[in-house]
Amino acid sequence: MTSLFELPPIALSVRQPWAWAICRADKDIENRSAAAVRHGMTPRRIAIHAAKGMTRCEYEDARDFMASIGVECPRPDALVRGAIIGAVTVTAIVAEHTSPWFFGPRGLVLEKPLTLGTPRPAVGQLGYFAWTESGAVDEPKPWMKSWPDDTKRSASPDGELPEPAPLLDLMR
Repeated sequence: MTSLFELPPIALSVRQPWAWAICRADKDIENRSAAAVRHGMTPRRIAIHAAKGMTRCEYEDARDFMASIGVECPRPDALVRGAIIGAVTVTAIVAEHTSPWFFGPRGLVLEKPLTLGTPRPAVGQLGYFAWTESGAVDEPKPWMKSWPDDTKRSASPDGELPEPAPLLDLMR
């Protein structure tokens, strides 16, 4: 068994900003499908891998949800992607929970989050996986870098929007 301060050899890849919320914002449930849980997810200490993928729509939806429960989500260009960013202990797997983070149908109950000072680049996989350090942390995409600080914006169904008009930059 790994201690609280050791980085576990087994990881779970989580899309941003949910991975950040696990390590930094007391997200105490990670939602998964019943099928994913049946494929070997068990209570144990795991590393948290921040997946490379994150669309504008995903970010906005997560940010809006977090705001509704009083959590301030970082800008998208501040979220590390493509790396191990911390660790957490999965204490149980549930079908119901009172946490505002629970959406179901199954939830991994999380405790004792730890955030790494320096992310460790790694390639993610589905489910629990044995990770190895490799590659590089993903660079922010143009839409992430140009994110306005105080303006909510809607995305197209594919999650991408054109770059903001120059006027937006002048108004900041």
